[in-house]
Amino acid sequence: MSDYLQPEWSNLRFFCGALPMSRIPGREILAATDFTATGPSSLPVQFELGSCRMWGIGLLPLGWSRLFGVQASSLANVICDGRKHPAFAKFAELAEVLCEDSCSPEEQCDAIVETMRKLMKPSRDEDKIVTVHRVLVEDKPINVKEFAELAGLSIRSLERLCHRYFGFPPKLLMRRQRFVRTLATFMLHPGGKWTEAMDEEYHDQAQFSREFREFMTMNPSEYAALEHPVLAAFMEERARVWGSPAQALDRPG
Repeated sequence: MSDYLQPEWSNLRFFCGALPMSRIPGREILAATDFTATGPSSLPVQFELGSCRMWGIGLLPLGWSRLFGVQASSLANVICDGRKHPAFAKFAELAEVLCEDSCSPEEQCDAIVETMRKLMKPSRDEDKIVTVHRVLVEDKPINVKEFAELAGLSIRSLERLCHRYFGFPPKLLMRRQRFVRTLATFMLHPGGKWTEAMDEEYHDQAQFSREFREFMTMNPSEYAALEHPVLAAFMEERARVWGSPAQALDRPG
């Protein structure tokens, strides 16, 4: 089966069973690997996948600050074999447990917790990161000036912080948020119309269609016509269990 992941924060995914073929549009296909890593994205990840068990570890901006010593923007829209990429290779030890079907889910969960505790280091910017993330998700700022004011930062400081830990400039982050809000609403109401799901911040349907093509590399009607065997079920279950249908809509903490 195949599907498209919406733009999101960084993720580590470990597979046991069939291995995925995946790509970001316009880039080379990532051949089957049991450890797929992605940086923060503003584009979809197209994938094909057979029967398997998967562990997915989402890294919010605060997690990025504690785990990585590189700018998030330097890995924006990157998908790679996590075993081979220098930024993600330190997590490869998890593959020995998470990709092994003889290990119980409890043993695998314990391995994740132990590894993350070992690798995490405090960041001096943690309070600022949490504030910026909260403003982005909860306050829904309409422009960069308002975003900076709500976060208690200068525009320049906000821009630096967003590039360092969020992967994109503030304006793109705001646009991505309203797009993901719209996509999530549409996916959670099968059979509905885009006009009913469109975020109130869009001026008109033409603006939404332009941004849809930018973020998903296809028209809304093309996306709606596709089968979504993974994402539709996942978003519904995620909303039920976690209270949020998409990682980009998660609140900090």
